[in-house]
Amino acid sequence: MGISPKEQMITGFSKLSKEEKLDVIVERFLQGNTLHKDAATQSWYSDTELRKVIDEFSENTIADFHLPFGVVPNVLMNGTSYCVPMVTEESSVVAAAAKSAKFWHRRGGFHYEVVSTTKVGQVHLIIEKEHDVFEKFFQDNKQNILDAVKDDCINMEERGGGILSLDLKDCKNLEPGYYQVNMTFETCDAMGANFINTILEGVARYIEESAPCDVTVVMAILSNYTPECLVKAWVECPVEELKSLVEDYEPNDFAEKFSRAIRIAQIDVHRATTHNKGIMNGVDSVVLATGNDFRAIEACAHTYAARSGQYRSLTSCSIKDGIFKFQIELPLAVGTVGGLTALHPMARMSLALLQNPSAKELMGTMAVTGLAQNFAAEEV
Repeated sequence: MGISPKEQMITGFSKLSKEEKLDVIVERFLQGNTLHKDAATQSWYSDTELRKVIDEFSENTIADFHLPFGVVPNVLMNGTSYCVPMVTEESSVVAAAAKSAKFWHRRGGFHYEVVSTTKVGQVHLIIEKEHDVFEKFFQDNKQNILDAVKDDCINMEERGGGILSLDLKDCKNLEPGYYQVNMTFETCDAMGANFINTILEGVARYIEESAPCDVTVVMAILSNYTPECLVKAWVECPVEELKSLVEDYEPNDFAEKFSRAIRIAQIDVHRATTHNKGIMNGVDSVVLATGNDFRAIEACAHTYAARSGQYRSLTSCSIKDGIFKFQIELPLAVGTVGGLTALHPMARMSLALLQNPSAKELMGTMAVTGLAQNFAAEEV
């Protein structure tokens, strides 16, 4: 006679101790194999206070999953040499970045420029009728809406950030009654998700309570697509200096071969996907090392790569007047304060290795690492 679904269900699991959770898992799902429990307990940090901090990052934790923490020395960026931390399970990623760093260190290094650090949030609304009434209400009350959330902006404004814009977008042609309240923000050295969501929820609450017509708030949440939180990075040198890279090619032939590979990644989606995955090998490793959100950064980068309507390479290459130039343009919403960056000891070490960078400097480091990784991959 089989066990009913109700009897199969595990209840109260989250209230168990870490060891009790493991015991349940070993008994129910691992056929009583205590070797797996031993592997899990051996992964625990010996420092009980640190273990408690790490456990609180997630839910139902039973073990600590470790990845290698490597470094790339000799990364010359905007005239200063750095040792860049990288967390990845793929050794070739670190080796490739190190090879690129060494090559370009002798040729002026990497350069980067942060174009903008604007982040985006939206309140999604449904207005079933009286659209004109709502639109007039919004325009007449923009200052009142901002005043409703001003107390939540004080700390961010003291650091030089805050709300940059507040606008209403009519999207009824896409979904009946659909409107967006679009807001942009500056969050300085914080990634700013909690700040942005707090402001959006306050705006939604004011509109819901004050509008002279029926309003349904679908959601109020930041967007991980931040095309204006943008950084550019590049390297360049005379074509002749590429000679030391590949002995089988003349410098001009190698430069053209390299440039053609990038052009193919611009026109073929299959190549572009693998190409950009290689870029993100480098970017993500620094994101992980510094305690930032690699899922958000991945999602944003790939959306940006498809902004033209076709998914394309995030890097480009040019050869002009005997100068080889390789560059990347990448949206990166990152932080150097708050969250895991302050709580995880290895994230703190990573930021210390990078000389405690600002968010802009960290954006540059991530873009440079992605470019370095891509350069090494494409030169093969």
